[in-house]
Amino acid sequence: MNNDEESREMCGRPIGVFDSGVGGISVLKEFVKQLPGEDFLYYGDSAHAPYGTKNTEEIQTLSKHICEYLYGRGVKAIAVACNTATSAAIGVLRQIYTDIPIIGIEPALKPAVLMKKNPNIIMMATPLTVKGDKLHHLLARFEAEANVYALPCPGLMEFAERGIFEGPGLEQYLQNLLGKYLESGRIDAIVLGCTHYPFFRPQIRKIAGPDIPVIDGSEGTARELHRQLGKRGWLQKETRPGSITFENSDPSKIPLMEQMMELNIE
Repeated sequence: MNNDEESREMCGRPIGVFDSGVGGISVLKEFVKQLPGEDFLYYGDSAHAPYGTKNTEEIQTLSKHICEYLYGRGVKAIAVACNTATSAAIGVLRQIYTDIPIIGIEPALKPAVLMKKNPNIIMMATPLTVKGDKLHHLLARFEAEANVYALPCPGLMEFAERGIFEGPGLEQYLQNLLGKYLESGRIDAIVLGCTHYPFFRPQIRKIAGPDIPVIDGSEGTARELHRQLGKRGWLQKETRPGSITFENSDPSKIPLMEQMMELNIE
């Protein structure tokens, strides 16, 4: 197979996307927006969720098994649409899969930091992400420019896994979590450090008010995926609508995943 034939063959392959469950659909929605002609294979690992309370070795093992499966399905790239799996496993995955791009996600701290001089920022994340070295290194990059409160949110992603995106239970949880920070009147932005959390953006805005931006990393991750495929000449060249295939280690979650693709989380 010559280079042109190989490039055409790679262009036609799907892009693999995986998350600890259904939350990575927030990233998939941005991928579809920026890469509308591509085919996507999304794998949610809801049977083993949440990842945020597991140890690093467990997450690496789960992530390797999923990537082995996606690679076997012939994907041309793998997007780790999970902040916890990115933090715990992205380095290991890139050592294993050197012939395709492995894209991770990280909290969108930079745009929040650039909003004003010395802003006060809440960064919501899973307990493991808050404890992980990757986040500590990210926070260190901005420690002279912003005050960032890394806020662990145990139990929040489970609301999404149960299909709960509004209601008094969720509102009370968020109020208890964010209230003491917001009452100070000094918070300038909230950064969502878990891909499940954008589905709660309307409820977070309801508590935080209209003047506090609520930011996630999906847009930047989609740009990086586009860049990595573009430099290899692997972007889908046909003008056609792309497709999405949903799979989950808990098949009962597939209807929820399809429903979440239709939710407005802006």
